[in-house]
Amino acid sequence: MGTCIICGTSTDGRVCDTHEEDVAFEFRGRSPSQLTPGRYYRGTVDGFADFGVFVDIGDSVTGLLHRSEVPGRLESLGWDAGDEVYVQVTDVHDNDNVDLGWSIRQADRDFRGHLVDDPDAESNAELPEDDAEGEAGAEADSGAEAEAGDEQDDSEASTADGGQPVGDADAGFEFADETGPDADAAEAPATESEAPEDRERSGPATEERAEPDDEAGDAPERVPVADLDDRVGDRVRVEGELASARQTSGPTVFELADETGTVDCAAFVEAGVRAYPDTEAGDVVRVVGEVERRRGELQVETEDLVELDGEDARAVRARMDEALDERAAPETTDLLADDPAVQAITDDLVAAATAIRRAVVEARPVIVRHTATAEGYVAGTAIERALLPLIRDEHAREDAEYHYVDRRPLDDAFYTIDDATGDVTDMLEAAERHGEKHPLFVLVGAGSTDESTDALELLDVYDADAVAVDGGYTHEAAAADVLVSPTKAGEDPVNTGALGAQLAALVNTDVREDLYHLPAIAYWDELPDAYAELAARTDYSPETLADLRDAIALEAFYQSYEDKRELIADLLWGDAEDSLIEHVSDQFSERLETEIATAEPHLAVRGEDGVAFEVLDVDDYTHQYDFPPVDLLLDALYRRRDRADVLVGVSGDEIRVRSGDTVDVHAVGETVADELPDAGVVPRGARDGRIEFLSGEQDRVVDAVVEAIADQRGH
Repeated sequence: MGTCIICGTSTDGRVCDTHEEDVAFEFRGRSPSQLTPGRYYRGTVDGFADFGVFVDIGDSVTGLLHRSEVPGRLESLGWDAGDEVYVQVTDVHDNDNVDLGWSIRQADRDFRGHLVDDPDAESNAELPEDDAEGEAGAEADSGAEAEAGDEQDDSEASTADGGQPVGDADAGFEFADETGPDADAAEAPATESEAPEDRERSGPATEERAEPDDEAGDAPERVPVADLDDRVGDRVRVEGELASARQTSGPTVFELADETGTVDCAAFVEAGVRAYPDTEAGDVVRVVGEVERRRGELQVETEDLVELDGEDARAVRARMDEALDERAAPETTDLLADDPAVQAITDDLVAAATAIRRAVVEARPVIVRHTATAEGYVAGTAIERALLPLIRDEHAREDAEYHYVDRRPLDDAFYTIDDATGDVTDMLEAAERHGEKHPLFVLVGAGSTDESTDALELLDVYDADAVAVDGGYTHEAAAADVLVSPTKAGEDPVNTGALGAQLAALVNTDVREDLYHLPAIAYWDELPDAYAELAARTDYSPETLADLRDAIALEAFYQSYEDKRELIADLLWGDAEDSLIEHVSDQFSERLETEIATAEPHLAVRGEDGVAFEVLDVDDYTHQYDFPPVDLLLDALYRRRDRADVLVGVSGDEIRVRSGDTVDVHAVGETVADELPDAGVVPRGARDGRIEFLSGEQDRVVDAVVEAIADQRGH
């Protein structure tokens, strides 16, 4: 039995099952069957094919990373033959073919440890060993203590101003933030001259860290994070708030944010031991150390970390708050296009943009949850487009854009308790495993009706803020921290895609021109003049914009469970004459026309008090679970109407209504619920929502809905 290098629990090998995916493995086997599926391995790019990338895992095994696993086109990887990469082994087939999965972590620092998968060892999860040092790596703890006395002969290398004890950085243990086993031991923070057994293994005592270094007269000058790029090799002092703390198999890595940016600070006690264990995300600290560049990224090699309190902490927070307020404020409040309904809620848009920008500056992830519709995708990707440059500028780590913004489609037109439960679970795991701050949730086309109340309250329990952006009808009691809703301000509804583009233009003025054509893509019916004029300033013709809308609607359906950022970006911001647009839009047209042709002969026509209705039994006369989804099909059928005033789609235990603005679907549902108290009738959404009921009462409910709509239109 061994001990997990991350959590310390007993395990067979050096890592427990819970933390196995947190470690990168070096494979020393000779057969594909010796690989362990689910693990992440360090490999080398062997070559490329149209269908993927071949990666060598160890010296004798090659696997395939299929292009479907890559977030974008293969060319976007920027990999060359011979490059060191990280991949996940997802499956090993009986014929010895090895399937590989994409790893978002492509640097040593992103893993919490490095181990060896050697079938000839006692277990297939062992510490790396340096060939010249024999078993030193496997006995790093005891070796470090045994050599402590020898290290004291070199006081300059063994003593740090902060009194932080360390182990042997060259003991054969590979650290996630070190350049490799040959890294100079002097690059790690040095130990106290007194023996480790005389001190706490977890780091210096609290009282020894309570006094700031500058009182000793040897503290270097304070340097803003934004200026560290010019101070590589210098000993500096940085002050700010800890955004996260993650424990690797070597040092503890603290992400520090000040008023100008963020930087990683690596503090080392001994292999896998948490440095400054009482310090956590949200604390205000002062760090003294040397600025290094590790694999192209800035890092402060920490000599001393002091948690500030009292006036010192208040001064840092005041400096950060003042700068954050200034940096978070949108550079302009000018709208993207002159839309009176949007103009009426400019203050709400500015508040939402400020909240989003502040999350970026505070190193909080931004999670964009949007409906899986063309409108939702246009709005969600517009906000994402605005965020990406801000995140790249703010964070030093090369993969920051994958950590600090995530866009996730919703299953429904509401932010449900299921959605919130999943989001909270991910949020808590990120906080526990990586010390990440709680994210800001941006709900697009959802979060503004009663159906989202429970979900938003769950976020609130964990102090996670939410911004809701919805161009449709909303409820008065909408519970989001910031709500952007024209109808709540007494205006007519606005296409949510256009509203999201307007918000994105305030979030980042540098991308405004990238957004000009987006509102036009989101409209299925007549395009308002303001957005038509905006689109006319681009290279996109009206026909191309219509094709783009169709293409996005198709991809919205097929990516509803696993969104890929790059494919949507290729469609929305690729060449206006790109064949990809035509190819995907043609698929949309073929599938939609087939389904319309299937459904139209089965539209049942009926009249009620002078109102013409068409009713479609969706379950019986459409191909379920295939494109197009029910809402999109009903929209298309209603746009082609020439016989009826109202279209009613009946599916299992749901009714969807398509009509003019004269029908308040929510009010109809309430009326029917009163008339049929045993039918389980529940209106969902606001006035443009849908009606749910017990499927066994379908006939009675449909009759009652038709009667209630006719009565409402008659009045």
